[in-house]
Amino acid sequence: MTELQMGLIALGAAAVVGVFGYNKWQENRHRKMAEAVLKRQHEDVLLGDAPKVATRSVVTERSEPEIGIEQPEENYSQRLEPVMAVEDEPIAQEAEVAVITPPEASDDRSFVAEEIIDYPVTELPAALLDPRLEFIVAMELVDPVSVHQILHSQREVLQKVSKPVHWVGFNDLTREWVRLGADASMNVRRLRVGLQLANRMGPVTDADLVVFAGAMQALADELMAVADMPSIRVRDQAVEIDHFCAEVDLEIGINLVSKGTPFSGTKIRALAEAAGMILGADSLFTRYDDDGRAQFYLQNLESTQFSPESIRTMTTHGLTFLLDVPRVDHGERVFMQMAELAKRFAETLHGTLVDDNRQALSDVQLEHIRREYIGKPQAVMASYSLPAGSAQALRLFS
Repeated sequence: MTELQMGLIALGAAAVVGVFGYNKWQENRHRKMAEAVLKRQHEDVLLGDAPKVATRSVVTERSEPEIGIEQPEENYSQRLEPVMAVEDEPIAQEAEVAVITPPEASDDRSFVAEEIIDYPVTELPAALLDPRLEFIVAMELVDPVSVHQILHSQREVLQKVSKPVHWVGFNDLTREWVRLGADASMNVRRLRVGLQLANRMGPVTDADLVVFAGAMQALADELMAVADMPSIRVRDQAVEIDHFCAEVDLEIGINLVSKGTPFSGTKIRALAEAAGMILGADSLFTRYDDDGRAQFYLQNLESTQFSPESIRTMTTHGLTFLLDVPRVDHGERVFMQMAELAKRFAETLHGTLVDDNRQALSDVQLEHIRREYIGKPQAVMASYSLPAGSAQALRLFS
């Protein structure tokens, strides 16, 4: 190692020692300055006993800031506290709103609210429309529409349909479904229209279904109604109903024929009216039950029809008592009543009871007719939940 290198090393070491010494001197100097500044000049009130301070005896009541709300009267029962509403806390806002009591609704407002309540609609009774027997279209109208407008809207189109169309609406006052007729004066918002699928003339045709569906869609468009229309593929259902009708559709007749002397029209009328039968516009004497439903009929066996004018002078050699089996409730009992009345006629008019083949009818034969041709068909109808004489049966066998 040369002398130059050794000299440089010694010089560096001296510089390091000098810097270290200078730093120590500065550190001692600053420590002394800090102690002089921070040295405690008075007693610490937190660590020692606090000096006693004279209190002011004048101030005895705390003064609260006023917010400009008038003080309530002494007899006011409820105290109002100021509420601080914080925008970031919706719960506080709800509490503030709860303090404010809204004004009570007037009687008129309550009445109007009650008027517009939409109560639940009762189920459509099968006695009015039965989905087994009718193709039913349901309509919900925005605003009530008069029955007159509804019935006349598609009248000309529906006249092309060969089966009956039944109209039913919901009465919002009585809360019940009612049949709509030309004499109805109310307005309805709920409408049901049914096309009968079959009657004694046979099943509905595809053409009838197409015409009816088109008329119902046009009616819904006119009334701005929402129409719920089932599929028009109900031809098989109509045929099945028609077969059922053919199985139970019977008319039972008891004939009364003279033994030679014809029956007088005046005597026939007297006997019929004494039995409670009424001569109608259909040229038939009809016996009604207490509910006004037809039980059985009396007609002329000959071609001349009964009328108030002709019966005064007419004579006939035969009469027929008729019972329409599917349209009469408790058919067996009614048949026996009809047979007893026919016997009284035969006794008074001096006639004989015979069947369609002009064979005399005995009590045994009448009992057989009651059991086989009235009791059994009506039992079949009851098994299909279509009892004889019901509203559905009256529509179906028309």
